[in-house]
Amino acid sequence: MNKMLLEYTLKKGVTLKNRLVLAPMTTYSSNEDLTVSDEELIYYNSRAKQFGMVITAACAVSKNAQAFNRQISVRDERYKESMKQLANAITKEGSKAILQLHHGGRMNQPGLYHNQEIVAPSPIKANRDYAVTPRELKTSEIYDIIDSFEHATEIALKAGFDGVELHGANTYLLQQFYSPHSNHRDDEFGGNRAKRMTFINKLIERIVALRDKHNRQDFIIGYRFSPEEVEDPGITIQDTLFLVDELSYKDIDYIHISIGHYEQSSMRDKDDTLPIITKIIERIKDRVPVIGVGKIETMNDIENASALGYEMLAIGLAALADPLYVEHLIKGEPIHKEFSKESLLPAPLYERLHSWLRNGERGYTIK
Repeated sequence: MNKMLLEYTLKKGVTLKNRLVLAPMTTYSSNEDLTVSDEELIYYNSRAKQFGMVITAACAVSKNAQAFNRQISVRDERYKESMKQLANAITKEGSKAILQLHHGGRMNQPGLYHNQEIVAPSPIKANRDYAVTPRELKTSEIYDIIDSFEHATEIALKAGFDGVELHGANTYLLQQFYSPHSNHRDDEFGGNRAKRMTFINKLIERIVALRDKHNRQDFIIGYRFSPEEVEDPGITIQDTLFLVDELSYKDIDYIHISIGHYEQSSMRDKDDTLPIITKIIERIKDRVPVIGVGKIETMNDIENASALGYEMLAIGLAALADPLYVEHLIKGEPIHKEFSKESLLPAPLYERLHSWLRNGERGYTIK
């Protein structure tokens, strides 16, 4: 049996029932007050029976962190009970519950609430149709944001989560601090690669210190990243190799790449066909495990991805369509590629899938 279907023990001794991870996918399905909805609890619980680890959708750490409508929140103590329900829905099935912590920065959609203010490292508009020019964060406000991540982590820890993932990918705030496109600061948080990583360093230091304060070495800390940006200037593979090298020496449990295909090569240099993960593994060796993602569906995909050096694999679209995805893999049965009520998805997400899958993408259909 492929190692991805077997138990896996992280370096601090936490054992997962398998190496497959439910990828963090936006559900757009919170209650109106941004607490976790009953439909979301059903969605996560059904997948927790299958996966060794479940990473939630991005969870806003403060009011001005919210990036889109009906995004779950952990911004203050009012959300502690909601977080307890979510953690329990996952952990009672033997899966490790990881809360993905998030701030949208300049990628936040305008008009989400009254007097919304969109902020970022520098007043540079994102290359998106909906984007507005953000206000540059004051230095004191940057430390306030680090405080909000720390407070959200404490709520997660006390609510019963097994860990947190810091969302440093997909052009959101953590990535904005590291990117030469969005960070033009000339203070301690801007400049060359090393200085642009200051925010990330300080944030991780704070989260690790909180874990140590609670004497919870079993509390998992992960970091998600995107390896390139299309903007010029923007994050390059060399920037990312510097980033992952630095991360590999920190007291975290995994890093999680965000790419469209597990074998993806550079999108900035079309002549460079070497998979990005090959370069990353060459740089970090075995100092920290990497979670892979991107069009992983079949056992053949899993075997190929495993051979590239990923230690865990996150499953996205296939896990949305098929709540019994892992069971079908183990039994050698075809995975289900039809979205229906049996997919146990929140209604708002199901409606969005109608438009996303209207062309029968990758053989998926929807009723």
